[in-house]
Amino acid sequence: MKFEKTYVPYGGYWSTPFARWQGSLAQQHPIKLAAEVAARALADREIPSEAFDGLFFGTTVPSPQSFYAAPWTAALIGNPNITGPTVMQACATSARLIGQCAGEVDGAAGERCLLGIAADRTSNGPHIYYPDATGPGGRGVTEDWVWDNFQYDPHAGVGPLVTAENVAAQEGIGKEEQDEVTLLRHEQYMADRGDGGSFQRRYLVAPLEVKDPSGRRVIATLDDDEGITPTSAEGLARLRPVREGGTVSYGTQTHPADGNCAIILTGRDQARRLSRDESVEVQVLSFGQSRSRAGFMPLAPVPAARSALEAAGLGIGDMAAVKTHNPFAVNDVYFSRSFDLAPEAFNNHGSSLVFGHPQGPTGMRLVIELIEELVDRGGGYGLFSGCAAGDTGAAVVLKVS
Repeated sequence: MKFEKTYVPYGGYWSTPFARWQGSLAQQHPIKLAAEVAARALADREIPSEAFDGLFFGTTVPSPQSFYAAPWTAALIGNPNITGPTVMQACATSARLIGQCAGEVDGAAGERCLLGIAADRTSNGPHIYYPDATGPGGRGVTEDWVWDNFQYDPHAGVGPLVTAENVAAQEGIGKEEQDEVTLLRHEQYMADRGDGGSFQRRYLVAPLEVKDPSGRRVIATLDDDEGITPTSAEGLARLRPVREGGTVSYGTQTHPADGNCAIILTGRDQARRLSRDESVEVQVLSFGQSRSRAGFMPLAPVPAARSALEAAGLGIGDMAAVKTHNPFAVNDVYFSRSFDLAPEAFNNHGSSLVFGHPQGPTGMRLVIELIEELVDRGGGYGLFSGCAAGDTGAAVVLKVS
């Protein structure tokens, strides 16, 4: 899917720090928190909520009243006259949301201004009861939304961990290679911490005060990503594979997290007006998706990337920067081999393997980092690609000039 008239105002995006599962954001309502953060970020950028004529909301874990996610959020940020869809496509939610927003902006010849927000709380996810009159005594069926779906894909018949092991076995990706990539990703993330994380400070809404249910008392302050695991070559080597006879350890896979992100998509003229720096132009060029064969999820980002690149009329060699959603180190090893791209040539500044995976907003944070890295490089093309539940993948190509 190719786009020609969709732009992102430079600085017209933000993210909370990500907090590890059961951390400081575990009790926060994801929609209310996303609206609170958006209102703060818009005020900081001097962008009125009335600037938007639509709001798209991405989420994958149900929360109270999430039935009304998009219109409710619009009202909470101060624009009760707009609405839009709620988007859900597992880990591909952010890429899909950007693609759908871009489709509407392009379809309106660049005359629309949309706010895309993605938020999830994997902590304290819902326990769902499905009534079943045919069950014994009319007893229904229950599901733990987060835990049960993290463990089992009903089509593939296996969970995500097995899909990583399947790809590792097929491609000959051993534990040592996964350890090396994991350590590299950790070093890329930590490299920015020497100066206080100045790269992430460009888009993080921090410090973020976390309040009690009454909204009156501050119970924690989140100044950076929470729950990052200290990583060393020796520590990774000591960890045993999770599955007997396997290669994937707890150290070479991501962790569930909580957080939210947002991005503005509009036409060229409006993007300039809303930009923090009119000399920087950010254009969305394409969206691509794919599906690998059942039980081989880490393969999917490669054909998704190829689809987005083809739509943009570009190749991997044209990319000045690349970011991937990598729930497993296996993903990046396969991506690296498939594109003949050195592991150190992508995922600068961090990736979901290190800072965690709140599902819906994960990809959007990586797209935001992609934009900022391209700005540092003086412009160029950038690719984001990642996998999602159901052995699917999604990708976005951008241009910064």
